[in-house]
Amino acid sequence: MATGGFRDTVKQLGGAQKDASRSAPAYSRFVNRRIGRYLAAWAYRAGLSPDAVTGISALFTFTGIALLTAFAPSWGQGVAVTALLVVGYAFDSADGQVARLRGGGSPAGEWLDHMVDSAKVSSLPLALAIGFYRFKVVEVTWLLVPLAFAVVSAVLFFAMTLTDQLRRAHGATARPAGARESRVRSILVVPTDYGLLCLSFLLLGAVGAFLVVYTFLFLATTGFLVLALVRWFREMGRIDDKSATDTIEA
Repeated sequence: MATGGFRDTVKQLGGAQKDASRSAPAYSRFVNRRIGRYLAAWAYRAGLSPDAVTGISALFTFTGIALLTAFAPSWGQGVAVTALLVVGYAFDSADGQVARLRGGGSPAGEWLDHMVDSAKVSSLPLALAIGFYRFKVVEVTWLLVPLAFAVVSAVLFFAMTLTDQLRRAHGATARPAGARESRVRSILVVPTDYGLLCLSFLLLGAVGAFLVVYTFLFLATTGFLVLALVRWFREMGRIDDKSATDTIEA
């Protein structure tokens, strides 16, 4: 049961910030997580469970995604889609924070959160491609960008999740970064930020400008994925070597 005032709850959440979020891209770290903190405080005091918050996140997110297929690109559509995606992303940050306020999450809750995330990262670019094709607003060849983005997003999400799970299974952790280093990294990887991708839909009323920005985000994310896969593969190799050494020594 919630105790203290709303501000006390927000303050408590600020002290429980996950270390992993310190290396997150800038929008996710400095904007989305703070919005999510207030939403989490509200949800917690309203008695909502983490799963319920995940459901709210999914409702906003997939409504925004559906709009991409239902209407031709316009400024109004862009504002609506962006607003829905941004709110959905904020609630996505809030569910984990609510879980921490309630003493920790559950395997079922983590599973549900990951399932929603995996569905949104693939369906968002696919919905964009469907909408563009349906309303014939771009040349067909441009549809390859969101289609390829769907593949890259799915592989990146799976690789990040699998890497994290293997670290946990072998008792390893990501190399900690100093406060300054993590802040710089947050800024450098901002082109890969899902929050920035959400904001890019504000340009839907100017399809040409949107395509330039969207293609840049796709290329940046693809480049990040290639570099990250190499680094993560080497990290898994080191974990494997350490496991083998520990087995021999035992």
